[in-house]
Amino acid sequence: MTTGQGGNAAPQRQLPLDLRLRDASRFASFYPGGNRLARDAVEALSIGTGMTEPQILLHGPAGLGKTHLLQAACHQGHERGEPVAYLPLAELVTAPPLAVLDGLERARLVALDDLDAVVGQGDWDEALFGLLNRLRDGGCRVLLAAAHAPDGLGSRLPDLTSRLAWGPVFRMQAPEEDDLKRILAQRAVLRGLELPEVVAEYLLRHYRRDLVALLELLDRLDLAALAEQRRLTIPFVRDQLARF
Repeated sequence: MTTGQGGNAAPQRQLPLDLRLRDASRFASFYPGGNRLARDAVEALSIGTGMTEPQILLHGPAGLGKTHLLQAACHQGHERGEPVAYLPLAELVTAPPLAVLDGLERARLVALDDLDAVVGQGDWDEALFGLLNRLRDGGCRVLLAAAHAPDGLGSRLPDLTSRLAWGPVFRMQAPEEDDLKRILAQRAVLRGLELPEVVAEYLLRHYRRDLVALLELLDRLDLAALAEQRRLTIPFVRDQLARF
């Protein structure tokens, strides 16, 4: 997604896919847990304050909030009237890298998600190396996310590895049990659901303690509760888990 508004905004570019930010991906809806420092750094970068380096890389397994933070920063920048760009590279890996990355230096904030999907693949290393240099030369703020730290991404270009580590690198922390309950409660509120604590505890005892899976389950329970006009109680959840 590349977008801008106002007299100084860069012209919009047509990306290979119709890319959209999730409206719910905001800083206010991100429960930080052990990732408060990363969250605060990304938020500061999104508005251009408190930066020693205009680049941040987040790394860790899926489901820890990397995409949420990148998209929240892009929402923040867009609402400030800045041209921003968010690219989920795992969805663009088959596209020509130069075509995908061309012109991004016109943005004021660029977020590149899923770097591990393209680093080490064909011409991507050279294209990313060139882009990061152009972004820095142009004074653009940069957010990066990957499954691994820069030295674990397997780049064939050592200079790219060093560029990826130009700014702060944060390893995202998995949520503890209390964090998971708070995140589930927060998602429930966003969906207009009442999630009693005993039901949240039941979910954690009887379902995978994987945040992505738990949030998907909560969405499915919401739809089932709406369809059957039921509240989220332990008997109802137990019955739904048996069906799933």
